[in-house]
Parts: sequence; structure tokens; C-alpha cells
Amino acid sequence: MAQLARILLVEDDPGLRDALAEVLSERGYVVSCAADGLAALAELAELPAPSVILLDLAMPVMDGWTFRAEQRRDPRLADIPTIVLSASLDADPRSLDGLDPAAMLSKPFDLDRLLDTVERVRRAA
Repeated sequence: MAQLARILLVEDDPGLRDALAEVLSERGYVVSCAADGLAALAELAELPAPSVILLDLAMPVMDGWTFRAEQRRDPRLADIPTIVLSASLDADPRSLDGLDPAAMLSKPFDLDRLLDTVERVRRAA
């Protein structure tokens, strides 16, 4: 299904990050992980560009908003579709201002919905 599509998972919660990476890997995706936006930028500099970025917003070191701004400034990275995963979406819909994500899911999210969204965004890109 995924045909070796690459996913960059940017999530500071190690339990959630590991669980999502395992599920995505089992579905045929090649998954790279980063615990914050700064580590994600380092991953993007060293590895081939992913098909999709899964991005948490509230993280230490470099949050998702700052990461997304840096991503969009870099012409090599700007067009990589990003799916925002955040617990704060329901509390403040303005939290998406300036992010321009390909999709967004509120935590906690349905795993099947996440997988469908990843595949839909990947195919559209």
C-alpha cells in the first residue's frame, strides 16, 4: 500500500512516537522520528525528503510552529505535505494560523483515520 513511502514523525511523547512509528512501519512506510522541530530539521538535512511529515505542535526545544516556519522558508522542504497532530486544535482553532497543513488531526485521534489521512495526503502530493 505505502510502496516504501517515507514518513518523518515529529513527536515529543516517546510512547506515542514509538507506537505510531511501529504501526506506520507495519503498514509499509519507512519511518524516521524526531523528538522536536530542531531534530526534525537535522533529519531533513541528512536523509532523503519524506513523502509526508507528521507534526506535533507543542514540543520542547523547537515547537511545531517554529519548525513549520523553517520548513516553509527552505525551498527544498517547503512542498513536503505536513499533517498536524495536536491536542490543542480543539481548544484554539487559531493555533493553525500560518501553518497551512495538508491535514490536521486532534489528539487523541482514531488510528484508522490517521492512516487514511497519511495515505490520502501522500497520494495527493
